[in-house]
Order: sequence, then structure tokens, then C-alpha cells
Amino acid sequence: MSDEMFALLGWAWDVDLATRLARRHPVRPAAIRTLTGVKDLIRIDPDHAATVDLTKPLLVVPLPCAQPPGNRLVIDGWHRIYRALDLGLEELPAILLDPADERTCRLHGGGV
Repeated sequence: MSDEMFALLGWAWDVDLATRLARRHPVRPAAIRTLTGVKDLIRIDPDHAATVDLTKPLLVVPLPCAQPPGNRLVIDGWHRIYRALDLGLEELPAILLDPADERTCRLHGGGV
């Protein structure tokens, strides 16, 4: 079992594995507000958010059951998003995994 996992509404991803898979994908700037559709469901510790490294890329997966543009979900980086929004930033570095990598790191959900 992974040390770090992201779970949301019956879905879960192995963040450690996603981090390893992300190494083969480019880091690109991402508009933060386009990734915050589920932010009200995420529990944030503001004290921890104040200490995060905003240069570390977000990990984003494409959801197989949703159509663009709402098919992208951040599985690592919600505290960075919280801090960036608090600072008034518009973008953060991000890595978008491809559908095969998303499926590889998905632990459950989506009819696994």
C-alpha cells in the first residue's frame, strides 16, 4: 500500500506511484481556477498550507467519466492551490498524467 493516497467520493489514487509516473510528463503552467471545481470537498489545514513549496508541480489526472474541460482532478497539491489563491496567484506548475497513467495509479473507483 502506498504511503500517500488521495481519495474523493469513492475514488482513490496512489500519489506515490503517480509521482513516479509524472516524471515522464512535462511540467506546464496551469490556471488554478480551472482546477478548483471540487475544492469545497477538500479539507485544508491553513497552517500547513502556509508552509508549502509553490514550485512543486501539482499532480493532475484526467477523469475517465467526465468530458473536458471538467475532467481534470488534482490528486496532489490542494494545499498549494489554497496558498496560491490566498496570495492572489493565477497559475501554478502542474503535471497532467495521461489516461493510462491515471488508470495505473487509480486504486479504486470508476468500476475498477
